[in-house]
Formats: sequence, C-alpha cells, structure tokens
Amino acid sequence: MSSKEIHILLVEDNEGDIVLTTEALNEGKIKNSYSIVRDGWEAIQYLEKNEGYEDAQEPDLILLDINLPKMNGHKVLKHIKNHKDLKHIPVIMLTTSSDEADVIKSYENHSNCYITKPVDINSFLEVIASIENFWISIVQLPPKSNN
Repeated sequence: MSSKEIHILLVEDNEGDIVLTTEALNEGKIKNSYSIVRDGWEAIQYLEKNEGYEDAQEPDLILLDINLPKMNGHKVLKHIKNHKDLKHIPVIMLTTSSDEADVIKSYENHSNCYITKPVDINSFLEVIASIENFWISIVQLPPKSNN
C-alpha cells in the first residue's frame, strides 16, 4: 500500500458534484490533492499545460464526466488516450449517464473504468470513497511522465 500523495484531476461542471466529490476526497483516509476544471476544453489546456496552466501538476488519476460544456468527456478521453505524454494516466468516467452507448464508447476510447454517479448523496460519497480506496490504496499507478 502506497503512502505517497497522489494528485487527482476532477473534470466536472456540476457544482453540487464538485462539492460532494471534494468533500469525500477530503474526508478520505488517503493523502491526496486535486485540481478542478469545469469543461472539456479547460481539461485539455490543463493537461497540456497551456493557457494559464503552465505550472499545472500532472495528475495521477483523472475523474472525467461525459456531459461537459465546450468539449464532451468522450472527446477529452479520446484526446488523452491518443496523446503520447498523457495516455498512461488512468481515466475514470464518473457520470450520470447509464446509457449503454456511453459505456461502450468510453471503453472503446480506453477508459480505465466507468462509474455511474448515484443520485443518493450517501451512495455518491461511498462511490468516491471506493474509488479512492481502490485506485489509490490497491492499484499501482504508473509513474509520471518526464515532460
């Protein structure tokens, strides 16, 4: 089990989900930090360290919503997984969509996992805690790139 701090990039436009997710991460047993971007275009700028994100910390894990303004999560995922310096970063699709087409498209674009957000607050908090437990405590994440 790793005790090193990991950095999470949350790509989410819903303020309520941002508050719940960050609250769950803050209450977690694992030391982590996070950055938040609120649309798909901003996610790409952050990951490529463009337009005000020159000093952005490379995430160890990305929580990505599908329904985003400017560029949807499927396009962001495809961009990440086709980029030589980003494709190693695990991407968890965390979305309200349970549409089978979204699930299939996410895995076709190499999402590492697909989770439908529960509507119940306590269930939502449990999901975030389980993501944290599995992806941070159990899984060995790849080392950061050298860019």
